[in-house]
Formats: sequence, structure tokens, C-alpha cells
Amino acid sequence: MAKAEESKFNELHNLVTTEFLKRVRSGEATTQDLKAACDWLKTNDITGVAFEGTPLDNLAKIIPKVDPELVQHRLYGKNINRAISNKR
Repeated sequence: MAKAEESKFNELHNLVTTEFLKRVRSGEATTQDLKAACDWLKTNDITGVAFEGTPLDNLAKIIPKVDPELVQHRLYGKNINRAISNKR
């Protein structure tokens, strides 16, 4: 079986991307569609920068911040180092 031409891969890439855009823009995208679209972006090394006022910036503002020290304190108590060494 012969390999597909590069133009076929480019066409498929374009069709998949267009379909994701259509679903998201229409508001019909399911959680699974959004997850798949995020995976598609990651697979294709697409990243974004959260410039002030952009949708990505607005999303970043509502995502709770995680304090690693607070997480460790709640998991292991006051003596974090001793609790971590005991787990090893």
C-alpha cells in the first residue's frame, strides 16, 4: 500500500480543525469535543499567551490558584520534610 500524499494529510488536518472551530463557535461543542480540541492543539504544538483582556486571560483569571506549600501542609501536616521522608 502506498503512503498518502502530503496534500491528503494537509486536507485532513484542515478538515479536523475546521470541524472543531464550527462546533466551538456554534456553542454545540460537548465536553468531549472541547477535550479533543485541546488535545488537537497540544498535539500540534499550538500554545497561547494570555494577553490582557483576551479570552485566555479571562479564563486564567477564574481558574483557582494552587499554593503548593498549602497542599503539602494539608497532606502531610506541619512537618512536611519528615512526612515526605517517611513516604520514601
